[in-house]
Amino acid sequence: MPMEDAQVFVISVAAELAGMHPQTLRQYDRLGLVSPGRARGRGRRYSLRDVATLREVQRLSHEEGVNLAGIKRILALESEVERLRAQVEILRAMADPGHRVFTAAPGGDVVALPRGRRPARPTAAGALVLWRPTSR
Repeated sequence: MPMEDAQVFVISVAAELAGMHPQTLRQYDRLGLVSPGRARGRGRRYSLRDVATLREVQRLSHEEGVNLAGIKRILALESEVERLRAQVEILRAMADPGHRVFTAAPGGDVVALPRGRRPARPTAAGALVLWRPTSR
């Protein structure tokens, strides 16, 4: 079975799996509802995750009556929630007694530094450094 993010399906197969017309998939790509990969000849290649997204778009549209702009916003919010959940899990894993300093890079990555180690001087981009002293 292909990996969930492996871009393996041509547009006709993805359309059939999603229960849609290929032209609908092209329109959703133009609107940014789904962003399939591209093959060398610029043909779209869809993953299982893309097909699941297409099915969710169809469900929201037909069963819930949500317009395409609303669906795009819902998908963006769901993606943001997933990203934040992953970040929380990283922070939970880092929040053990051996870690005291967390730094946030300009790109948003969080890095924990072991006790007694200071972060490197900030770069021109200026990383944010947060410190919480241990209670005694």
